[in-house]
Amino acid sequence: MNLRYDTFFIGGTWVRPATDRVIIPVNASTEEQLGQVPEGAEADIDAAVAAARQAFDDPSGWSSWEPARRADVMDRLADAIDRRADGFVERVSAQNGMPVAVARQLETGYPSAVLRYYAGLARAAEFTETRAGLFGGSIQVRRVPVGVVAAIVPWNFPQALSMFKIAPAMATGCTLVIKPSPETVLDAYLLAEAMEEAGVPAGVVNIVPGGREVGAYLVAHPQVDKVAFTGSTAAGRTIAETCGRLLRPVTLELGGKSAAIVLDDADLDLAKIGEGLFGSTLLNNGQTCFLGTRVLAPRSRYAEVVDAFTALAGSLTVGDAGDATTQIGPMATARQRDRVESYIAKGRGEGARITVGGGRPAGLERGWFVQPTVFADVDNGSVIAQEEIFGPVLSLIPYDDVDHAVRIANDSDFGLGGTVWTSDPERGAAVAHRVRTGTIGVNRYIPDPAAPFGGVKASGLGRELGPEGLAGYQQTQTVYV
Repeated sequence: MNLRYDTFFIGGTWVRPATDRVIIPVNASTEEQLGQVPEGAEADIDAAVAAARQAFDDPSGWSSWEPARRADVMDRLADAIDRRADGFVERVSAQNGMPVAVARQLETGYPSAVLRYYAGLARAAEFTETRAGLFGGSIQVRRVPVGVVAAIVPWNFPQALSMFKIAPAMATGCTLVIKPSPETVLDAYLLAEAMEEAGVPAGVVNIVPGGREVGAYLVAHPQVDKVAFTGSTAAGRTIAETCGRLLRPVTLELGGKSAAIVLDDADLDLAKIGEGLFGSTLLNNGQTCFLGTRVLAPRSRYAEVVDAFTALAGSLTVGDAGDATTQIGPMATARQRDRVESYIAKGRGEGARITVGGGRPAGLERGWFVQPTVFADVDNGSVIAQEEIFGPVLSLIPYDDVDHAVRIANDSDFGLGGTVWTSDPERGAAVAHRVRTGTIGVNRYIPDPAAPFGGVKASGLGRELGPEGLAGYQQTQTVYV
């Protein structure tokens, strides 16, 4: 793969960049260069925001269209994305190390499903409600689009997380400027081509790749009305400070350190639950914000739980992300591998016991690989239990009873995901209700487009997905009649 681009998708067309700076994406499995794209500068952001502003403010433009008309465009975009499925899989997998089997599920089918879901909501939703006034007359409560949205997307699920923002924004009549991560830029060009094919009106979606400085400039841009960000908690705090000063609405989906609570009646047969455990604890090489990387196990069955997770991690096929048999690919960057390895060293230093993994896999000299690693006998106050590692590293923590398990689960700065594993789903749901988290599953976990997704505490502000996801891209206007 040697893909070279020299333009940005702004205002529905391809425009030359303001500078000659470039981004060179690298294959995470082989460390080979994948191509070259221009790197956005402040002038490019100005152009993109201006295009979005014009498309939004046009009296006959996107924001004034009937919702059903916008939905038709969204359905065409979903079709155009589906036609490029193989290209998305290849590009995402090469850039960030996501195994192709995962990419095919979550970076193609999932984004188009989110688009179609919000197209359906746009057709069905009531954007104006009439109420009887307490003092006579009637009241119209209108839910109107918030305006121009700055959407900043991370590298771990670049297309899915882009669509978390694009779909509800388009459904409500907003326009957007998308800033992809510099680690995953090639797939963004496929998305732009799909936009062009689908006939998305000029300026409705504009895409400018760039680094942190460009992102900061976009967040603070005076013509932006709302910010939607997915990424680290540290970056989210900085964005929140900027938006707070500007009184600008913001949605933040940030980090996690979720608990997977194994109850004493759980069936630990990996033939039955292995796929679900993998998807909720190690998906995408551990580079997933909602994963239950703190595994809480009853002391009465602690050895069994340790053996089960050790067997699970040890059985996984580690290899090139482009191989259909790979279950664990590389870290997205050399810097990310260094980060994960530093946490493994901290875990050792804190006295936790490695039962499997802990190093680099043999025979993979190129690429940023880390063995799936399980730590047993972990204290919940330790660094590896409290800080987000963002790699294939699990911490197994013993508990005495269910009350103790809930206290441990809630003893975290984060609250994004989680699971409860049990043979009694009703009991599992009762435990799940006690965990302070934005989302949690019983014997399974997958963010469903029909349900709100987001976190509490340091895991973020606001919600994406579900009907609730529309609210972040709307504001209410009251008209007294």
